[in-house]
Amino acid sequence: MADPSLAVVDVHRLWARASRSVLLFRVQPSVFLAPIRQDIVQFVHTNMRKNSRQPYAVKFEAGMNHSAESWGTGRAVSRIPRVSGGGTSRAGQGAFGNQCRKGRMFAPTKTWRRWHRKINVNQKRYAVASALAASALTALVQGRGHVLDQVPEIPLVVDGAIEKLQKTKQAIAALKHLGAYGDVEKAAASRKIRRGRGKMRNRRHVLRRGPLVVYKEDNGLVKAFRNLPGVDTAQVDSLNLLQLAPGGHLGRFIIWTQGAFTRLNDIWGSQDRKSTVKKDYKLPRPVISNSDVTRLINSDEVQTRVRAPIKTLKRRVQHKNPLKNFGARVKLNPYALTLRRSELLATQRRANKKKAVLDAKRNGTQVPTDAVNESAKAERKEHDKLQKINYKRLTIDGFVPPPKPVKAAPKSASKKAAPAAKPKAASKKPAEEKKAPAARKESAADKPARKESAADKPARKESAADKPARKESAADKPARKESGADAPAAKKGGKK
Repeated sequence: MADPSLAVVDVHRLWARASRSVLLFRVQPSVFLAPIRQDIVQFVHTNMRKNSRQPYAVKFEAGMNHSAESWGTGRAVSRIPRVSGGGTSRAGQGAFGNQCRKGRMFAPTKTWRRWHRKINVNQKRYAVASALAASALTALVQGRGHVLDQVPEIPLVVDGAIEKLQKTKQAIAALKHLGAYGDVEKAAASRKIRRGRGKMRNRRHVLRRGPLVVYKEDNGLVKAFRNLPGVDTAQVDSLNLLQLAPGGHLGRFIIWTQGAFTRLNDIWGSQDRKSTVKKDYKLPRPVISNSDVTRLINSDEVQTRVRAPIKTLKRRVQHKNPLKNFGARVKLNPYALTLRRSELLATQRRANKKKAVLDAKRNGTQVPTDAVNESAKAERKEHDKLQKINYKRLTIDGFVPPPKPVKAAPKSASKKAAPAAKPKAASKKPAEEKKAPAARKESAADKPARKESAADKPARKESAADKPARKESAADKPARKESGADAPAAKKGGKK
């Protein structure tokens, strides 16, 4: 029973009209569903190409036919062997070494090198099956460079009449009827001289590959097609990977005869049915049945089980050098802003001073040093205040800087405004005089507390009892008490 996934292929009549070109339908063989493994094809192709090499080597005596010895050390020359003798320029020249003129090569080639490679039979079969499967895909065939503009179908199957062709002109007519002659013309136009030494070794020209004709029985077909440039022929029972994938590249354009196309099922079998030609062989199973990964990922069955994408972006914070970036330096040290401001102010002061000096010299006047110094002092004083506030802000937690003082209205420079300000000063004096008695009363009220504190000192009383002269002086204290109200005034007068 045929696999339902296999496509149906048309078998084209060779000499029929366009309306009757299709003879019948054939189910595509199972080998065209084999897994396409480019890595296996490349590996097998490389090793198969090595098996056609011929051994080569240089003569074992080449570069060693000299009577040369080293001069040793002490003669200021290298220790390479040198040709003995004299009387000729060859004497004393280096010999034997690969760096010497007429010396041997490094690591002379030998004929017993391992030229050929053994390849596993199963690997070779896997590679051929992959190449056959790739030849049924139009995209891969076109990607390899074949011209398929007039070809009706891929794979292209022709009835058995093509196997009976005898002449090359008949083969050309058959290819033109099938729409495949354009690929032959492309191959013929690509003929050119080979690059390198190969052009001198009986392989002077190179040619692109055209279509491959696979047949079951040779009734003159090989002789008819062998003279066409780029066209190869192969027997279906001995398909070669070097022809199915030239250069290790998949997608050769193949023209099948009806008998060869039918024979593929017997040779290769299927994934469930053994081959009748190859002992105990079945086609390899693909790792996945559907190789359209994009369709699998976007299917409803997969998308319903996939979690929502994580849309949070973790952006990397760019590190900034505080030594070069001023903003980063201020974050680490807020006082750097004040330092920078002071530097700018100092630069401005120097520029102003220099300008004032130059202007004074140009005008022939005296340099106004006082004005420059006074402005510098004022700026320095303002800077010191800000410096103290910034220091407290850095060292004291929760420090609240004092509010900036409100600037008073500028005084008028006219002399008439000065007498108007005097009554204000005179009016302040009575208020001060009124406040003074209150202060005096408060100070007098504090004296009983002082008496109590004096009563708490018994030691001093005892010492006072021993001195009658001092008691008499203490008797004079009532007079001082009476004059206690005038004490503050006396103190003030003394200070004055």
